[in-house]
Amino acid sequence: MERPDLSYAAYARDRLAGMPPPADPEAFTLAYHLLHLSYLVIADLESHIHRPRGWTLPGFRLMFKLWLLGPTQPARLAEISAMSRSSVTNAVNTLERDGLVERRRLPDDGRAIAIGLTAAGAEAVQEAFAEQSRREQQWFTTLDAEERATLTDLVIRVLTARPEDAA
Repeated sequence: MERPDLSYAAYARDRLAGMPPPADPEAFTLAYHLLHLSYLVIADLESHIHRPRGWTLPGFRLMFKLWLLGPTQPARLAEISAMSRSSVTNAVNTLERDGLVERRRLPDDGRAIAIGLTAAGAEAVQEAFAEQSRREQQWFTTLDAEERATLTDLVIRVLTARPEDAA
């Protein structure tokens, strides 16, 4: 993967610096680089780990949550995954077709269902998680432990204070 060309971001920031509000060169620069990093990490994880398994990153994320939580209702999966219910349903359909997850009726409510990993799904997600964990470590090796903790805290702070109408 090529290193990103940071000159465009610097150019855009300089152009925005000469514009009246609401132009905010600092907010633009932060958002630009955060988005760029997100896109690169997602593309890297998908191409190196998940697509070779026939998965998408959202499909893996659902299986990972099921691995940690156990059987979970689709509405809860959508809520904690920042996905729409229809996106969860589509991902579950694909994963179910591939024998990685299954729908289970809840014993206390015969109409409600939960999604759970199959034995094959549990094994597959554990293998993919180990590989993804190693890749994530490679991405952030340039930061020491304190810097990673600070960056994590700052991102969490922005996430919790996001605009009310943000998705």
